[in-house]
Amino acid sequence: MTVVWINGAFGAGKTTTARELIELIPNSALFDPEVIGGALTHLLPPKRLAEVGDFQDLPIWRRLVVDTAAAMLAELGGTLVVPMTLLRQEYRDEIFGGLAARRITVHHLLLAPAETILRERIAGREIPPDLPDGEIRTRQWSYDHIEPYRAALASWLTADAHPVDTSDLTPYETAVRIADAVGSGAVPVCDIVQTPEPTAETLAAGVLLFDEHDRVLLVDPTYKPGWEFPGGVVERGEAPARAGMREVAEETGIRLQEVPRLLVVDWERPAPPGFGGLRLLFDGGRLEPGQASQVLLPGPELRAWRFATEEEAAAMLPPVRYERLRWALRARERGTALYLEAGVPLG
Repeated sequence: MTVVWINGAFGAGKTTTARELIELIPNSALFDPEVIGGALTHLLPPKRLAEVGDFQDLPIWRRLVVDTAAAMLAELGGTLVVPMTLLRQEYRDEIFGGLAARRITVHHLLLAPAETILRERIAGREIPPDLPDGEIRTRQWSYDHIEPYRAALASWLTADAHPVDTSDLTPYETAVRIADAVGSGAVPVCDIVQTPEPTAETLAAGVLLFDEHDRVLLVDPTYKPGWEFPGGVVERGEAPARAGMREVAEETGIRLQEVPRLLVVDWERPAPPGFGGLRLLFDGGRLEPGQASQVLLPGPELRAWRFATEEEAAAMLPPVRYERLRWALRARERGTALYLEAGVPLG
């Protein structure tokens, strides 16, 4: 199953190109994530919608885009053509990572006309006469997002996506170029982690590593929102502490010489689409300054790392992970281990 994701500035011609493209790629269908945003106006309270300036800022939108694409491909098979602007790298990582977790490959293309051409196309774009505030909601929206588009080009977008200069191309000619590029292999599959989604409860082991100021090392995965501790799922027949040591080496390049001490056992309740399970946190100890400066990330799986105080971690970690960290730090101070259920200590 394959997704051809057509990225580009608002007004670059993504949707018209996508409609031409599905006529050129056998067994393909069109999925426009804009329909998800439209549906959310009927599903979410107005107060929640007013809190964000863009549907993409809603976690539910990003999750539904992944779930809907996966459901369509399960129903139809073949290739899904998705015309959608993605200018924030963390949203790209979350969506493409979610697709990769479902074993769906993604080809990422960028429609990149010259800015003068882009502005001309925005100015000439037809606005439906029955659309309330159409001039502001459509044309001005496109103009306002030219600067964020420039910023994305300068930071990550050009390096991540296969660019197609559409300055002198019609939508059909653009679609032909895309079909040829995807078919010939000129557009590689996105290099992002492909971690299969669990089908039952899992056992996971994380390791807390500290600097000389007792700040804890956190990593930023590309395949899910929020920061995390180094660690991962324990493989069949693997000792949990050894799994944590393995994951630390794979994710950071740091090889622990001693088996880390257990701090927390936390039972995570099932929360669809997740299955929950046991989450263990171990104390990997304090790193020497030289070790901390040699942290190496493995590429597509992790975006960044940093040491954080407990207060800083509260703003970086999802609530359940933060509670797990908070109690692990208390256990470390007391030289004991704690049993938690959904982040709450018992016994």
